[in-house]
Amino acid sequence: MINYLRAYLGAHAQRLRQAQADGERGASAIELAIITGVLVLLAIGVLTVIITEVNSGKSTISSTIPNP
Repeated sequence: MINYLRAYLGAHAQRLRQAQADGERGASAIELAIITGVLVLLAIGVLTVIITEVNSGKSTISSTIPNP
């Protein structure tokens, strides 16, 4: 069990050293984070417009039931 754990941690340590040596590797993650943030802001904007329109339009709906 100890040998397995040592090999497992050694492999992950090697991958971490490789990732740190490769300077361009994190650029795509930053770009994806920026794109995701922009999409979230866009979705919030669309949701705000929808909520505003629904709230302004709900006053025009008649809720009375006519008597037969």
